[in-house]
Amino acid sequence: MIRDTRNVIKTRRSVRAFDGRPLEKDDLERLRTFLETVENPYGLPVTFRFLDGKELGLSSPVVSGSELFLGAKIGQAPHFEEAFGYSFETVVLYAWSLGIGTVWIGGTMKRESFERAMELAPGERMPCVTPLGYPAKRMSVKETLMRRGVGADRRQPFETLFFDGGTDRPLTGEKAGMLRDALEAVRLAPSAVNKQPWRCVVDGNAVHFYEKQTRGYISEATGDLQKVDLGIALCHFDLAARESGLSPRFTISDPSREMPADMIYIATFVIE
Repeated sequence: MIRDTRNVIKTRRSVRAFDGRPLEKDDLERLRTFLETVENPYGLPVTFRFLDGKELGLSSPVVSGSELFLGAKIGQAPHFEEAFGYSFETVVLYAWSLGIGTVWIGGTMKRESFERAMELAPGERMPCVTPLGYPAKRMSVKETLMRRGVGADRRQPFETLFFDGGTDRPLTGEKAGMLRDALEAVRLAPSAVNKQPWRCVVDGNAVHFYEKQTRGYISEATGDLQKVDLGIALCHFDLAARESGLSPRFTISDPSREMPADMIYIATFVIE
């Protein structure tokens, strides 16, 4: 269970510079226990594994001060990217609630080595991994420059991401009413190169999620990384809505409304 989810979402940041301490035994055990409970609304199993970077020869040029990684793999099936994103982000948020830093890594690593360590079978995919450790007191120069380069601390305005019934009617936080906190949690979600590819159309008690596609984020090894981002967004909405006292029901039921060509339907939460 993640306590004070909305605050965890608000305060969490990507960590690339760690202080070098190994995870404390209690924290590692809490994480290990939590991994056994992780689910996603697609019902697709995700297999997690702690990876000793020193023992297995694993590293990332953007990470310093940690040799422990968390890998995850999933069978290639419809919606595997969204399912992976939802489950992996649940762990990322729980880790932050324990004071453990993470950063989503999909490209800046020797993928073959990580896939071998994860014992990837035919038909399985490993979109991303993360280091695990306690954040350094100060960000490294490299980390600071990377965050500045992608505008990591910037998010698009509420009205750019969320709409009232159609993309021609921007939704303000005030008009969002009881959905405001859950949608704000979506707005704060991390994404590949901070592209923030999620768009939501609120239609009565239904919130429809769409992927605003950008070329260059699909590969055989990872699938569509922006769909992984949508899984992260779905996770944030679901957890924050429940913490707000709402009862979101997940469904895949395309309302078939006319949308821009670069926006594809992903899923819907119905508030009951």
